[in-house]
Amino acid sequence: MATLLELTEEFRVEERFLRQGGGETGRARQERLGRLTVRARLDRLLDPDAPFLELGLWAGWGMYEEWGHVPAAGVVTGIGRVSGRPVLVVANDATVKAGAFFPQTVKKVLRAQRIAMSLRIPVIYLVDSSGVFLPLQDEIFPDEDDFGRIFRNNAVMSASGIPQYSAVMGDCVAGGAYLPVLSDKLLMTEGSQMYLAGPTLVKAAIGQTAEPEELGGARMHAEISGTVDFREPDDASCLERLRSLVALLPQERAADWGEAAFGDPEEGRPARPIRDVYDLVPPDGGAEYEAREVLRTLVDAGSLQEYKAEFGPALVTAFARLGGRAVGVVANQGRRVASGTGELHFGGVIYSDSADKGARFVMDCNQMGIPLIFLQDVRGFMVGKRAEQSGIIRSGAKLVNVVSNSTVPKLTVIVGGSFGAGNYALCGKAYDPTLILAWPSARYAVMGAEQAARTLLSLRVRQAEAAGSTPSESEQEAWFEEIRARYAEQTDIRYGAARGWIDAVIPPHHTRAWLLSALSLLPEDRERGTFRTGVLQV
Repeated sequence: MATLLELTEEFRVEERFLRQGGGETGRARQERLGRLTVRARLDRLLDPDAPFLELGLWAGWGMYEEWGHVPAAGVVTGIGRVSGRPVLVVANDATVKAGAFFPQTVKKVLRAQRIAMSLRIPVIYLVDSSGVFLPLQDEIFPDEDDFGRIFRNNAVMSASGIPQYSAVMGDCVAGGAYLPVLSDKLLMTEGSQMYLAGPTLVKAAIGQTAEPEELGGARMHAEISGTVDFREPDDASCLERLRSLVALLPQERAADWGEAAFGDPEEGRPARPIRDVYDLVPPDGGAEYEAREVLRTLVDAGSLQEYKAEFGPALVTAFARLGGRAVGVVANQGRRVASGTGELHFGGVIYSDSADKGARFVMDCNQMGIPLIFLQDVRGFMVGKRAEQSGIIRSGAKLVNVVSNSTVPKLTVIVGGSFGAGNYALCGKAYDPTLILAWPSARYAVMGAEQAARTLLSLRVRQAEAAGSTPSESEQEAWFEEIRARYAEQTDIRYGAARGWIDAVIPPHHTRAWLLSALSLLPEDRERGTFRTGVLQV
């Protein structure tokens, strides 16, 4: 078994491959057309002294093999800094299937828009896409979380005052043309095309012959249709124009938000070096660790105040500061502990007392108006006669209720396991975290591979016996290994990241920096609704 550090390095090597996009063929095409690649565009757009927090890099990983390699789902999204202002960028990668939208491309863009709405930061779209990937159009087109939702979000963000800039820097075809036109400012480069229907479709639909420039060229849209606000000769001038336009915005957030976080400033450093996590946390959930020591690598030194420290010990709840900002932390304990009644509680398992404590703590953080950080390494809720009689369902429902109704910002980091209803109770993706991050050691599933394989094996054996066959011990073992291997593959965090269940797989030693960056991006004037839980079972 590799160490957590070795596992992290394996992921980083593969991420470097994903960032290459469509490879040499795609890059040669961009060069032939006089266009920059998406990464080169971002290098020119973003401030060079600030980090780029890339989101959804693993989107689509291993999902479209029958159509070829689709790295990062053909679109780059993330939070960076332009002219001193934090922005969210959505940039098509035309080296990947000509920037076509696959189902996970849509999902990735929608998630980026949602994050921008939550943080209330400007959005910059670098458009270079051939439109919907037609062989999969039935998975992209009509539903509430499909392609059209992107344009709905454009309109909603504009109405709520979130600035949006679009630069058409290549193809912008069919329904996709609505995205830039629904933005506040629209730029377009010479040689780009933006139209609802290209020459071939126009000829087929109405019998008219037209040149691409007549239908949707930059000059036509600047001089005749009036759709384009700024016509630029090439990518470089277009990106420089974007920077100058963003510079006109009020500078409401600290200009050094990302730089300070990743620079690990002296002030407010944690009690332990962040790289100690590689020695503290096992990569596979097979060994125990002390959650409080992990917290000491993340929060400001001397700021940790544990809440109900002696009650519900399987869950650690604490007030702390991150970069001087007050937060509430909910973390699964990573080792066996004794409850107040002397009962042995296993790390990563939620018991009735820990669920009650967690619910009370989340309510307290809402009362105080401070953000919540969840560190997940959860196997699920305790089961069995004793647990059921203690009211585990009632206690678990209480925790789910208060997390669901929380009005404070929530940030989630999956350190190890994220199994079953534990994922829900500790603010999984379905519970609206502002960001949900994961370490390479994270695992996602209804239950662990071993338990799932045993459960499914028993069902398969019963089916065989009902059919009049009694499988041998060796047959059962072979079945078990087959099921376990398949299930283990699906618990790999890359499987979940490919489907958009998390925003980013991050190196563990970057956790504090990501959290600091996210906290500094939260709008100071964020409107909070009234915290109410509705009916709670007692």
